[in-house]
Amino acid sequence: MYLSYLDESGTPGDKNTNFFVLGGVTVFERQTHWLEREMDAIANRYQQKAGGHYLELHAAPMRNRKEGWDNANISPADRAQASADVLRLLQAPQIKVNVFAAVIEKSQMLRTADILPYCFEMLATKVDDFLAYKYQKYKEPARGIFVLDRKQALEEANMQALHHTFKHLGHGNGKLRNFAEVPMFIDSKATRLIQLADSICYWIYRRYQSLDDRGWQLIQPYFANLGNGRTGLHEVLAPATPALLANIAPDPHPFPPPLGGTASPGSHCPGSACAGTNRSDSYRHPIITARLTDVGAERGHPH
Repeated sequence: MYLSYLDESGTPGDKNTNFFVLGGVTVFERQTHWLEREMDAIANRYQQKAGGHYLELHAAPMRNRKEGWDNANISPADRAQASADVLRLLQAPQIKVNVFAAVIEKSQMLRTADILPYCFEMLATKVDDFLAYKYQKYKEPARGIFVLDRKQALEEANMQALHHTFKHLGHGNGKLRNFAEVPMFIDSKATRLIQLADSICYWIYRRYQSLDDRGWQLIQPYFANLGNGRTGLHEVLAPATPALLANIAPDPHPFPPPLGGTASPGSHCPGSACAGTNRSDSYRHPIITARLTDVGAERGHPH
């Protein structure tokens, strides 16, 4: 069983921002305990400074001094170190982590209400393809399930209904065939893996919204390999955006190095995660139906 922990960054209806991201990390069931333990160790360094209070490893509060990260004993250097160390867990040789994300430039969508369902469809399709690829290449008959941060009851019901429809009636590119159940929703305090998904989404969002690619540099090598050069990244961008992303200036405040002098970020990629990392499927046509046709033409892996 592969568990896909998802979260979102940005708000579809916020007119003050340009992007929305839905994404996270897919982990094999026997590796979740290790990741949880490592994230607990990162948090514990700073919980001790905060008087023993539980700290969630959410990226925005860590960066912006909120939700306990505003404690006077936690320095800006501490917050930067924690942010970087969470993302560096993707490099751990003990696991094979796969990142998935749908990045939407909101001006390219016809309706705000379509943004979240479209992202969910793209990620469900990609994770389904990832599981099919695992079987075709390695004869690994695995199933998957989505685990998401608990949201409003209506949003949860809508996403579960969408997933049921994709599995039993189909979506723009076929049917989901490799999921064990509809998505589960859980409070982020109950599992650090939701917090990891939050950090991944936030730092992907920062690249597109603020041209801050510090986190992206740690995340990008670990997008899932779906075969034929396809990855776990899906983008819907305006025509001018890729050039902006290709010319991001170095940040004057880079992430601190790993504690203990360990290997530098991106020095190795576990498993097959590095394959195809320089490519993503990008659809820039402003009409949703045209994009769905393009996606269907690109996908060539039967289940």
